[in-house]
Amino acid sequence: MNAWLFFWLFLKASLFSTGGLGNLPFLNQDLVALGWAHPADFVTAIAVGNLSPGPTGLWSVSLGYLVYGWPGAGLALLALSLPPLLILLVAASYNRIEHQPLVQDYTRGLSLGVIGLTLAVSWSLLQSSIADWQGLLIMLAALGMALSRKVPILVILLLSALAGYFIYAF
Repeated sequence: MNAWLFFWLFLKASLFSTGGLGNLPFLNQDLVALGWAHPADFVTAIAVGNLSPGPTGLWSVSLGYLVYGWPGAGLALLALSLPPLLILLVAASYNRIEHQPLVQDYTRGLSLGVIGLTLAVSWSLLQSSIADWQGLLIMLAALGMALSRKVPILVILLLSALAGYFIYAF
């Protein structure tokens, strides 16, 4: 078993997930494809992770142990800990330079770019999903409820789904 590849697979899974069981699909796909792990290893690791105190993402350390022994547990722990530590370093560096005009201008431009992309994607979705005036009416009603901030998102989704069902099913 290649220790560098093992570490890289756990690091990749950590970088592309948000914690908890988010790295499960990546690790399952990679480790099973290489023949290093079996589905039973994942079940055992998740069970140990759920029974153990601490964050749910630590199930991966158990998986590392089951697949590669103590070196696997250590490499998995290092791979899982590295991305949050890097974020802390970036945050500490940003705190030192955030008040400089160049950084503020960059952040403002980045924010405007994100808003522009969000509006472009929203417009594209709007054009592809609203085919008639009833759909436009549902969208405007949902938008009005969302902008009022008095109606929970789940209620808006349920009301929109019900309206769509009754309008288009009959």
